[in-house]
Amino acid sequence: MTAGPGGKAVITGIGVVAPGALGREAFWELLAAGRTATRAITCFDATGFRSRIAAEADFDPIAAGLTHRQARRMDRAAQFAVVSAREAVADSGLDLPATDPGRVAVALGSAVGCTTGLEREYQVLSDGGRDWLVDHSYGVPHLYGYMVPSSLAAEVARDAGAEGPVTLVSTGCTSGLDAVGHGAQLIEEGSADIVLAGATDAPLSPITSACFDAIRATSAHNDDPGHASRPFDAERDGFVLGEGAAVLVLERAGAARARGARIYAELAGFAGRSNAFHMTGLKADGREMAEAITQALRRARLDATAVDYVNAHGSGTRQNDRHETAAFKRSLGAHAYAVPVSSIKSMIGHSLGAIGSLELAACALALREQVVPPTANLRHRDAECDLDYVPLTAREHRMDTVLSVGSGFGGFQSAAVLTRAGT
Repeated sequence: MTAGPGGKAVITGIGVVAPGALGREAFWELLAAGRTATRAITCFDATGFRSRIAAEADFDPIAAGLTHRQARRMDRAAQFAVVSAREAVADSGLDLPATDPGRVAVALGSAVGCTTGLEREYQVLSDGGRDWLVDHSYGVPHLYGYMVPSSLAAEVARDAGAEGPVTLVSTGCTSGLDAVGHGAQLIEEGSADIVLAGATDAPLSPITSACFDAIRATSAHNDDPGHASRPFDAERDGFVLGEGAAVLVLERAGAARARGARIYAELAGFAGRSNAFHMTGLKADGREMAEAITQALRRARLDATAVDYVNAHGSGTRQNDRHETAAFKRSLGAHAYAVPVSSIKSMIGHSLGAIGSLELAACALALREQVVPPTANLRHRDAECDLDYVPLTAREHRMDTVLSVGSGFGGFQSAAVLTRAGT
């Protein structure tokens, strides 16, 4: 990603739906306070599951501004996305109705699409799984939309009146990073003037939980859900599933400055790699993530020593945390030991495809506040994870450049570099 006819993309609006925090400012308040939003699952009966904890969003679609018809039509993930996009647009100060709709684009990521709606409708059509041959007449009229993940991006575009390129990116747990990277590319190549970029996922359902139970990827600290998500901690035993969405308004830097917009950050560089190795396995040396980091910094025209904070993928699995630590050392060299690193999954869980956009929102707000959010629950450091992971408490820290990384099933590795406006 290099600057083209449209110039670099900047973030001028942020919208968030997250566990424990609805809205951008509540989200930042939770992170800065180091509060955890993980708890026992309430959205379905988790009795009998290995992992019975999650980070749930206390979200009421009607209270959040959707109509009853919209709430009935949209899957929960779509609801998150539309509400987040509305907040982001309002935050940006843009008057979208007065904007050429053909120059407004949407780039949305999701790992598991409309899982909640699909599972609910299967339960109805199959009479709780009793019938192998289902009667389609019992399904809601919008069932086809649940089966097509692109419906999520289409809902955001319809609500915003966006008639430019509309894309759904699904690259597992890097979807949120990759969608924002794609949105920035649309700006830089001149294909759009404004992009609503981000991701959404609402995976808290029996089928998703069963899948992660089967590979023992999620935490079984059911007796202490508030401390179950423990990235980089020696006593961690997997991630805590979460849900949520974040949407960022991206604009051309010159246009944003010309209209006097408040700029959170510039998306200075983005890169992605694949390990072409294993669906869930990671190579111990972290080479592919390191290459993504190095390429993102190169595209930002920055040296590794320019990085002031790293927002880690930090899922809380032993394999990921050690792989990621190796990648930081490989890409940043000796500077890896000097730069603060943290994982917000310790507080809001792992919302699969959505988490990358939530982490970018956190990075933009960290640049605004000049505060590094902590890694909550990090009390017993793993000897193989020997970097500065900012345990327990947020830290005031001078930042001009932040790095956010993601790692996803399928071997996906992504890195994005944000710089403070004017740097």
